[in-house]
Amino acid sequence: MSATGEPPRGAWTPEAARAFAERWLPAWTGNRPELLASFYTEDAFYADPAVPDGLTGREALLAYLRRLLARYPDWVWRQRRAVPLEDGFLNHWEADVPTAAGTLTIRGVCSVQLRGELIYRNEVFFDRSELLAAARGPRT
Repeated sequence: MSATGEPPRGAWTPEAARAFAERWLPAWTGNRPELLASFYTEDAFYADPAVPDGLTGREALLAYLRRLLARYPDWVWRQRRAVPLEDGFLNHWEADVPTAAGTLTIRGVCSVQLRGELIYRNEVFFDRSELLAAARGPRT
């Protein structure tokens, strides 16, 4: 750790990743898009299966997060484990997502790359087929 308490550039450990995730992942719950966006740099790049080409910039991310978190205000995210990467870590995560059909537990991974304590690149990967099916509702 550096004098500021931040891991040196490129030297994230599983323990440092867990400590960061313990602050960051709760911001995904409770429909607090401004709080969540505050974890990202002004020039951040973000991609997930709904925006596979990605979004660039905190303002674009914030607009997306406002819609996403309003739709899923009660989901809960947890880190399962972390693997060190250049400037960050590969976050193995699990999310409980309440739906009309019941709570889905979804697992995935995301790359989290940081400058200091802010994310500059976050790419999320998971199979969203169950989530889309639950959003559509039962077939008749």
